Amino acid sequence: MKSRTVLITGGAGYIGSHACLELLQADFNVVVVDNLSNSKLESLTRVQQITGKTLTFYQADIRDKAALSDIFAKEKPSTVIHFAGLKAVGESVEQPLLYYHNNVFGTLVLTEVMDEAEVRQLVFSSSATVYGESDSPQYTEDFPLGAINPYGRSKAMIEDILRDLSIADKNKPHKTPWKIALLRYFNPIGAHESGLIGEDPNGIPNNLMPYVSQVAIGKLEQLSVFGDDYPTRDGTGVRDYIHVVDLVKGHLKAIEALNSDIFSSGSCKAYNLGTGQGYSVLEIINTFESVTGKTINYKISPRRSGDLAECFANPNLALKELNWQVEKNLKDMIADTWNWQTKNPQGYN
Repeated sequence: MKSRTVLITGGAGYIGSHACLELLQADFNVVVVDNLSNSKLESLTRVQQITGKTLTFYQADIRDKAALSDIFAKEKPSTVIHFAGLKAVGESVEQPLLYYHNNVFGTLVLTEVMDEAEVRQLVFSSSATVYGESDSPQYTEDFPLGAINPYGRSKAMIEDILRDLSIADKNKPHKTPWKIALLRYFNPIGAHESGLIGEDPNGIPNNLMPYVSQVAIGKLEQLSVFGDDYPTRDGTGVRDYIHVVDLVKGHLKAIEALNSDIFSSGSCKAYNLGTGQGYSVLEIINTFESVTGKTINYKISPRRSGDLAECFANPNLALKELNWQVEKNLKDMIADTWNWQTKNPQGYN
């Protein structure tokens, strides 16, 4: 019988912890490798509390090949979900070497260890930031890639590496072929409905929703809305926001696909994970206010360089090949965010 052990890098993080929860509930054995540089161990304690099941945790860095090799030898996973990576766009512009070393080199080490352990099923946490600018605001997987910041470029480089690896090993009949799903996320928000796990950013949040919720609860004073002169319906930037639980369910669907005829001969395929609908910054603020009854103090600031006017997913390929689609709407995302924020005003601390 095929092993049902999934190794998750970065499993203590925001998306990773929600993935651990869904995998445990689906009766997978879960092994987490995380260096806790931008995550909290408390998230995994709460995952086990919610599910009533246990997982295995190793505090290790994916760049530490010896540690990683030992973990693979001991745990013998069948599949890896690779979340571990730095993810702040602004920080990546200021510290590109840190991002390339952590994200790209870390993935090189991980795939070397996987190859040596003959574990060649991988679900990779990619990003819509790999896409370049387009005439159409709705992105399909065959759009040209052209990341505009080091974070996005690190994800695009990793995608290239994984595609090259998949192609190279197809020509080696003595080897088990690589089966790789590249999941390009749009904008994950929300939290588990229990309010026990959610997004707990270090310092000032980089993303809109945790910033809005921290303003609402009084932790931050004011939200800056960057630009109100875009060619959109209200002048503010439009993005595709997806509930984190819907997002991680896409990873379970990807694991099913890796074990199906879609990937039977080995391949590396990309899928958009988004709702297919865009919301503007002001629409997010207005909906947040109507759902929570809180007033959000915000000011209009100049545009940030590199920000697109509008960007949302075409998720049809994921529906067709992974049998995945979203179940939660924007009000669900906001209600669950606010439930997490009010129960955990200081995050996991």
